[in-house]
Amino acid sequence: MGTNDKQRQFDQIVARLTADYPSLARRPGRSRRFLITAAVGGGLLWGLLSVAMVAWGAAGVVLTCAVVTVVGAGLAIDAYRQRR
Repeated sequence: MGTNDKQRQFDQIVARLTADYPSLARRPGRSRRFLITAAVGGGLLWGLLSVAMVAWGAAGVVLTCAVVTVVGAGLAIDAYRQRR
């Protein structure tokens, strides 16, 4: 009996919270595995671009700026599409 009451109270609390904050009801868009893979890949790419800036001088800086611009634009477009 007590377990059913607690479950019902929990369900009521969750329903109120999701009514007040709709963002709690939707699931995140990316999986944890994808985010970890993207973070590791981004770190490796940044490391390689840092080496390119030192080794190639101005050409490496231009390459890094171009890559950062393209990735930033891609992330902005993806975020815009997810909100729609």
